[in-house]
Amino acid sequence: MPPPEICLAFILHCQFPYPLDSSSLRETQIDCQEERSSELTKCSGFDILTAKVRAATSVDEIFHSLSHDRVCNAVQISHRIVDKLLYRFKDDWKSALGVFKWVSSHPGYKPLPESYDMLVDILGKAKQIDKMKELVDEMRQTHLVTLSTVAKVMRRLAGAGDWKDAVRTFDDLGTFGLEKNTESMNLLLDTLCKENKVEQARAIFLELKSHIPPNAHTFNIFIHGWCKINRVDEAVWTIQEMKGDGCRPCVISYSTIIQSYCHQSSFHKVYGLLDDMQVQGCPANVVTYTTIMCALAKSEEFEEALQIPVRMKSAGCIPDTLFYNALIHTLGRANRLQEAAYVFEVEMPKLGVTPNTSTYNSMITMFCHHGERLQALNVLREMENSPFCKPDAQSYYPLLKLCFKTGKTDSWLSGLLDDMVNKHHISLDISTYTLLIHGLCRANKCEWAYLLFKEMIDQDITPRYQTCQLLLDEIKQKNMYDAVEMMEAFIKQMKSS
Repeated sequence: MPPPEICLAFILHCQFPYPLDSSSLRETQIDCQEERSSELTKCSGFDILTAKVRAATSVDEIFHSLSHDRVCNAVQISHRIVDKLLYRFKDDWKSALGVFKWVSSHPGYKPLPESYDMLVDILGKAKQIDKMKELVDEMRQTHLVTLSTVAKVMRRLAGAGDWKDAVRTFDDLGTFGLEKNTESMNLLLDTLCKENKVEQARAIFLELKSHIPPNAHTFNIFIHGWCKINRVDEAVWTIQEMKGDGCRPCVISYSTIIQSYCHQSSFHKVYGLLDDMQVQGCPANVVTYTTIMCALAKSEEFEEALQIPVRMKSAGCIPDTLFYNALIHTLGRANRLQEAAYVFEVEMPKLGVTPNTSTYNSMITMFCHHGERLQALNVLREMENSPFCKPDAQSYYPLLKLCFKTGKTDSWLSGLLDDMVNKHHISLDISTYTLLIHGLCRANKCEWAYLLFKEMIDQDITPRYQTCQLLLDEIKQKNMYDAVEMMEAFIKQMKSS
């Protein structure tokens, strides 16, 4: 069984994320009262309206319910409240539209164009295309349609599978008082390419090209589009077309193609593009090199991956934190612990590169994987003292795994959990709970596992079926009859839902 204070700490942590003594609790209550008093005027209107909207079911019912409510009509409508209401109902188009109609009918209040745009996006996302078009037509009559509005409309039409209607929206730009130019053309092409309609976008571009000049962004849209549908040769050809039109390819242009080659493990083509970038006076940046090194490590080409930092430094490219995180991860996978430790302890401080939580976590994971418990704990303690970052659940995950791997499921495991909950106020997620329950069952400590399972349920975290079945089998062997009855009822409910 675990120390009772550990499990109690989990429950207390769910209710009070930060420990409070009696004096701090009293101060917090006073602060909350003062805050409620000062915010009452600003927030009460929002709360009143939200509560009223929840009681209605249709757009018309919401509108009439608000219109005939004396308290609601006494609320002072502001742009801030309208934005908060639209954000609150961003996934509930009926409530959003009903509220918007009501505030629009308020004497002396006129919604901002940005609020109209927000509602356009809400309706489009919900695939209420006809209602979205009606709203846009209303906006057209009052000259509120902007290029941002059109971008949202085209995106939602294309997302609903009606890319031809998105093109018609572009054709109708003049009726909105907007111009067909490079910027608006790029919005249309980007919308189509993101929906994998790259060939259609290409045909439209060839029609428009004669009277709307493309820019570098136009070609980058196509490079991304071709790579997205895995037609990298067309993306490479676009680079040449780009040069022919007098637009200079940038790092993004080349790096997009390099990323696609990395996914294909075509590393000889990657190196060819790197050389071409250097010749064109467009050297790769740290993101490009990080991408290549990660791809090589994923392919278990560790020696080749570790040549990337050499090539990068010779090109004069300065590494950053993300690059070093990837390098440490690669060295760890290549079983080169001393080199990884040197990078972390010497090279990064020497260059003034600040480690983040992921850096520390990579080191902890590496040491735990190789059974170096003390070194992993030293890194954890260093992170605890860092002014730049603090541990998270992932910092402890490899340490918890190591507990079960080495059979240290008593004081050390309890101490780690106590630090997580009480020292760092880290809430356990489903992965951590699953690891703990499975590990404790294998360690013949199903009583503790059952307590953790109940805490998991109390926090509305739904366990995996496999976890439930494993725990049920274990507590049956221990003759924990009440627990068995509860578990069987829970599993039955899981199957029926």
